[in-house]
Amino acid sequence: MPARAPKDPPEEQISFEAAYRRLEESVRALEEGGLPLEEATRLYEEGVRLARLCNELLGATELRVTRLQTSLGEQMRFLADSAPEEEEEEEDDA
Repeated sequence: MPARAPKDPPEEQISFEAAYRRLEESVRALEEGGLPLEEATRLYEEGVRLARLCNELLGATELRVTRLQTSLGEQMRFLADSAPEEEEEEEDDA
């Protein structure tokens, strides 16, 4: 696998999908073997960085989803709590 092209964005700015794709490429190249030690070491180091980045991105996304679920649960609870009051008001008007 050739070295990262200069036009590639820094690892901190790439998407999860791009980081994962690069990680897969590095793993594939290492598994195929036949690389000079220096290149294999570089790919291994890049793979560790990419795996860490992917883990961080997944963790951040998981946190966002959890917050959304909590927020939605609170909204639904609020709606459920306020619904009987509205029904009681409608019955009082009748």
